[in-house]
Amino acid sequence: MNEASPGQPAQLTHVFPIRVYYEDTDAAGVVYYANYLRFAERARTEFLREIGFGQAQILEEFGVVLAVRRCTADYAKPAFHDEALEVHTRIVEIAGASFGMEQNVFRDGELLVSMDLRLVCMTGAGRAARIPEPVRAKMAGYLVETS
Repeated sequence: MNEASPGQPAQLTHVFPIRVYYEDTDAAGVVYYANYLRFAERARTEFLREIGFGQAQILEEFGVVLAVRRCTADYAKPAFHDEALEVHTRIVEIAGASFGMEQNVFRDGELLVSMDLRLVCMTGAGRAARIPEPVRAKMAGYLVETS
């Protein structure tokens, strides 16, 4: 966990617990690689909700949606049926119409999957739009400086 600067939240990394269900695995009981993307999506949704802006609210209030533009994943170790995992989510960059996030999946503190994402703010017509100022301001309080 990262220490907060004055005026920032005490915890800059959002932690989302998840349990691996049978439906998340292949015939060998190993989590199917694409399901980590589903786990990450759930964690991002809960992170946004926790900072005060659920996805439906962003659409209703500002007429925009947040969509994944790019995602790279490094699968270091497998997870298995019935294991308890955690998805750690951090905002690492905020630009005009997009922002960067890091999401890591852990089992008992051991890194299993690391993901780097670029999300973009879009209109209903699919055009890039600036991140609404109230959303940007709230996100800025969770921005983690990376080296």
